[in-house]
Amino acid sequence: MKLKVVVVMPAYNAAQTLARTVRDIPPGSTDERILVDDASRDDTAAVAEGLGLTVIRHPENRGYGGNQKTCYREALRRGADIVVMLHPDYQYDGRLIPFLTGFIEKDVCDVMFGSRVRTRREALAGGMPLYKYVFNRLLTVLENVVYGQNLGETHSGFRAYSRRVLETLPWERNSDDFVFDQQLIAQAVHFGFRLGDVPVPTRYEKSSSSISFRRSAVYGLETLWTVARYLLHRWKIWPSPLFTARSS
Repeated sequence: MKLKVVVVMPAYNAAQTLARTVRDIPPGSTDERILVDDASRDDTAAVAEGLGLTVIRHPENRGYGGNQKTCYREALRRGADIVVMLHPDYQYDGRLIPFLTGFIEKDVCDVMFGSRVRTRREALAGGMPLYKYVFNRLLTVLENVVYGQNLGETHSGFRAYSRRVLETLPWERNSDDFVFDQQLIAQAVHFGFRLGDVPVPTRYEKSSSSISFRRSAVYGLETLWTVARYLLHRWKIWPSPLFTARSS
């Protein structure tokens, strides 16, 4: 039986890059495409509707994590077997969606990531700012060591999840900010899911969304706190609701 693949796009001011992002998605690789517009100040929603996407509008900005929560609730409600999260800012190559979903369809992995850091040269040549590359490498190494993984990058905005992952993890308790993604990784490891990745091109353009150095620093500290909470919970020192099974 063919699994239903739903692409979700958490969007904020993505009008300039959305069409190119959608054009990259291979025909027949997805069954539905949902964009959640987080109170954008441009015409993201109108562009998405013109492209034939299902559009959900937030009347107020709920943050990156809050946007994803709406994405996943809607995808599960629509019967998705695999949910692909693709940023609509053209930083990630949608042509590679079948590779991410393929590992889940073949029951090799439960969660898949698109890794932009196959080599340092390619990442920097693709426009990744040096400070972001350094933060990315340091945090990825730390998370791999603590979580017992071997991922090329733990900070990708291009991911695929099996339905069982999203039905198991208590992601509704996660932050509404950027650290949502890192909390979800820690949860996936805690609950014993299999993580994998594939290399994707690095694409940083002027029109692509990007957070400031200050926000990056805050995000880095929040990532470190997530790692600490994971360890404290695992060592039974300080239980965290992030790693407690959701209520049935």
